[in-house]
Amino acid sequence: MLKDALGAYRGTEKEISKMIDDEPGNAEAYYNRANVRSAGGDLQGASGDYTMALKLGLRFRESLTAYGNRGMICFQKGDYSGAIDDFNEIIVRRPNNRRLLKAALKQRALAKEKLGDLQGAAADRKMADLIAPDQNNKTQ
Repeated sequence: MLKDALGAYRGTEKEISKMIDDEPGNAEAYYNRANVRSAGGDLQGASGDYTMALKLGLRFRESLTAYGNRGMICFQKGDYSGAIDDFNEIIVRRPNNRRLLKAALKQRALAKEKLGDLQGAAADRKMADLIAPDQNNKTQ
């Protein structure tokens, strides 16, 4: 197993699972296995690993990614309330990255729309456009 320039472990699910067996409190290992599982289509396993990684405590940047990825999994599985909860976490944490904040707002809007909250969805889209206007929507 290798560690990349950002400090994340890269390996197979089996290798990362061995690391988790050896260090069950290793949030980063759960996060990395979640990414591997997600890429392999194991959304249920990935969601569980993101949950465990968040519970154990991730660095700020990784926690934002974990909430976003888990939110997308919830959305794909039809758990729109769960998706909203995860996108709320990103929004509440107010990342400096406006594109990330905008994406969380737009994804939350989609989930709200699925639950029939059209006003909430419209408000999220409006806020997203105020935070980072689309280049295509600018008037000349």
